[in-house]
Amino acid sequence: MKEMQKETSKQTHYGQFGGQYIPETLASELTRVAQAYDKYKADPEFLVEFHDLLDNYANRPSLLYYADKMTQDLGGAKIYLKREDLNHTGAHKINNVIGQALIAKRMGKTCLIAETGAGQHGVATATIAALFGMECEIFMGKEDTERQKLNVYRMQLLGAKVHAVTSGSMVLKDAVNATMQEWASRIDDTFYILGSAVGPYPFPEMVHDFQSVISKESKQQILETEGKLPDAVVACVGGGSNAIGSFADYIDDKEVKLIGCEAAGKGVDTDQTAATIERGSVGIFHGMKSLFLQNDDGQIDQVYSISAGLDYPGVGPEHAQLAELKRAQYVGITDDEAVNAFEYIAKTEGIIAAIESCHALAYVMKLAPTMRKDQIIICTVSGRGDKDVASIAKYRGVDIDE
Repeated sequence: MKEMQKETSKQTHYGQFGGQYIPETLASELTRVAQAYDKYKADPEFLVEFHDLLDNYANRPSLLYYADKMTQDLGGAKIYLKREDLNHTGAHKINNVIGQALIAKRMGKTCLIAETGAGQHGVATATIAALFGMECEIFMGKEDTERQKLNVYRMQLLGAKVHAVTSGSMVLKDAVNATMQEWASRIDDTFYILGSAVGPYPFPEMVHDFQSVISKESKQQILETEGKLPDAVVACVGGGSNAIGSFADYIDDKEVKLIGCEAAGKGVDTDQTAATIERGSVGIFHGMKSLFLQNDDGQIDQVYSISAGLDYPGVGPEHAQLAELKRAQYVGITDDEAVNAFEYIAKTEGIIAAIESCHALAYVMKLAPTMRKDQIIICTVSGRGDKDVASIAKYRGVDIDE
């Protein structure tokens, strides 16, 4: 395995983070993917097709919703919710999948493969594969197939083959491993659609760019509604795709606080956590240099979260850099706090939000009362929570499967 630095894009690295740490079998294919991306991201025909699918298939722009009852109840800053849960397939994942699948199509690929944790990226990939008439295979940790049965069936309904990964902890990191191994064996006809802002270059850059539609829209929407920028933008962070999309267009606006909410699980100071930035250290895993939860020998730790989508032992390299530069703040939210937020937003605003998103909402519940009434928070609701209802009920001691 070696580190390969390209000169084709300024975003091969994010400070000391990023790069390509990959086996030789993938080096040439990643070069082809990077070249294709560099070509098509400036191609007017590609951009027209991409934005047409976003608007007329994925249902963009997504709503920037003023959470009036939540604002009044918490008694502080105005709270706006960027409603990615209203996208087709029910999450932000569709934005990036459309972009990468269009590149795959132009490269002549006939099969899409992807990893998934909570299942939303897998559902989005299966959806676009069906739309484009492509084969699709999804790799998902066996543990996650059990807690996200609804999304497993949705993927199968869309025509995808779902592989339950039984290696390691049988969660998201193991699904990424399995997908990369599969890709290395069939690069001629297959494109790996990586769903988070992680992995070797050019994946973090692609995900950043395709997901940046979130912050481009929210900035325009808040300026039209309030006539000023928000004081804070809050989003949940596992690998970091919805958060980097939520932050992207505000990074140069230094007056806007960027806050990422990690899964603290049973507590940041316990061994049952996924709070990478708070607890992690610099390492190399999944083709990138970033921050990871690992032991002194560099072996990746097992991690835990109630959220299958945040149950990842690392974070994307751009988030690692934003944390190092102190441009963004990252906080841990426990299972209990996220479940409380899941119930709160349902009863207060009539929104059943993904448990991933509820990590961000839980922090907004703490932050808003500390701010003035003339200040503004935008919180990204990255997905809808239908998939989580059974597991949250079980968490509360209610079995709805019977």
